[in-house]
Order: sequence, then C-alpha cells, then structure tokens
Amino acid sequence: MITVNSTVKLTYRNTGTFFGVHVTSSPVDLHYSEIAIATGSVKRFYQSRKSQRQVAISLMGDKIPLYGSGASLSTSKGTTALPVPLALNFTVKSRAYVLGKLVKPKFYKKIGCDVTLDLKKLSVPISLKKSCTYD
Repeated sequence: MITVNSTVKLTYRNTGTFFGVHVTSSPVDLHYSEIAIATGSVKRFYQSRKSQRQVAISLMGDKIPLYGSGASLSTSKGTTALPVPLALNFTVKSRAYVLGKLVKPKFYKKIGCDVTLDLKKLSVPISLKKSCTYD
C-alpha cells in the first residue's frame, strides 16, 4: 500500500493577441508501473490574452494497493534507496470564444512526464522542463 501527497506546479501561458481562453484539464495522474498512485485536477480558469499564470495541482493518493509492483521498493529494513520511476500524464484543454460564441476553437495538449523520484531528496523540487513530451 502506498500513500502519496505531492504538488505539481506549472505555468500556463496564453500568447494569443486577440482573445483569451477558458482552460480546464483531464485528471492529472501519477503512475508507478502502470498503476495510478495519485490523482488531482486543475480548476477551471480564464486566461486573458498575452498573459501567463502559475497553476498548482495537488496530487493525492491514499493507501493505493500496488498488487506486487512494489516488491522492488522495499528492503528488509522496510525502506529503499533506489530511485523510483514515475510517470505524470494529463491533457490541458483550452477553448476560446471568438466573435462572441460564433467561433469556438479548441486546443488540446497531451502532456507526459517521466520523473525519477530519489528518496534521499524528498523535499527538493524536481524540474520537469527536460523530462516532458507535448503532443
């Protein structure tokens, strides 16, 4: 069983010069060995044109069973010193209203990040800049 409490901070930037966008997201999932160990969501917000915003997402998972996947995580002492590979996946959905509600373009961006959690550095922030892919 695993319990996870973490925060993901990201910057949403609207570079549009003519219109603002309404932003939401699919659930943000943190996976270990294809098992979702924590989940969170982005609150809906409006981002005006030519601006940016810092968004904090709380990821929570309480007593998630690992079904045998976590055997490599613990030692005889009950702890591990090995780095833990995790995957963070979500989709950011943006929608603009141009000319009132006459034209409504949608913008979807799938984001996937491979994160390695080093248990010796638990309180140190991990940069996701170079570990993420955007589709």
